[in-house]
Amino acid sequence: MIDVASALEYLHHDCSSLVVHCDLKPSNVLLDDNMVAHVANFGIARLLTETKSMQQTKTLGTIGYMAPEYGSDGIVSIKGDVYSYGILLMEVFARKKPMDEMFTGHLTLKMWVESFVQVNDRIDSPEEMIHMKDVVVELKKIIINLLM
Repeated sequence: MIDVASALEYLHHDCSSLVVHCDLKPSNVLLDDNMVAHVANFGIARLLTETKSMQQTKTLGTIGYMAPEYGSDGIVSIKGDVYSYGILLMEVFARKKPMDEMFTGHLTLKMWVESFVQVNDRIDSPEEMIHMKDVVVELKKIIINLLM
């Protein structure tokens, strides 16, 4: 998962044009012979230049992995990819898919995981926001602790 976070960090901050994948899900993460993860399938990806978001009339993506603002309002931003990455992490750690049959009605994978974990208030301040490079650092710390 660190490889995916690194790929998103590159797409969102280091490319000459900001790239939003728009469909991050397990089947779009491929492993090579060395078990290095690569983000694939950029068929519905969007390039953002001067603005940090855009709105589109036709929403493409995978239900369960797309951010609420993308699914309901068609707003494309890097926040949507980060949301999808979070769903990916929850799926890996909880071993439940977001469209699992237990998630019917109002219960979602996100809500189910939140019921087990104390979640702090949302951080809306840009100074306090976590960037993908911070996620990479923290995931590496977790892995090192698990290997000890």
